[in-house]
Amino acid sequence: MKGQLKIEFEERIKRANYLINLGKFDEAFSALEEAHILGQKHAIPHTISHLYMLKIALKKNDFTEICGQLFRIPTGILGSLVGLLPTGNTGGSNVSPFKKMKIPDELDKYLN
Repeated sequence: MKGQLKIEFEERIKRANYLINLGKFDEAFSALEEAHILGQKHAIPHTISHLYMLKIALKKNDFTEICGQLFRIPTGILGSLVGLLPTGNTGGSNVSPFKKMKIPDELDKYLN
């Protein structure tokens, strides 16, 4: 991951971490969904986004999200490494881990 894509990914992770520290978990999760879309093709950033999602799930005691993230962390690593990813997927347990989604225009410009 290089250039503006890396900068945008890192900004969303920083924002999420800041919001987590404020206890604004839903806002933080939204930032992580964007980070997930941006980092999805890169194993380490992809995994980082899922680890932060897991952190929020643990803080909220959200069993469904905890299970979803525990599934997505190893499969996400593998998917990034072999290039089998549902583009645009936001990474939360509220969507199938196999569902392709439209990439928002404000993020697509960093991916293409």
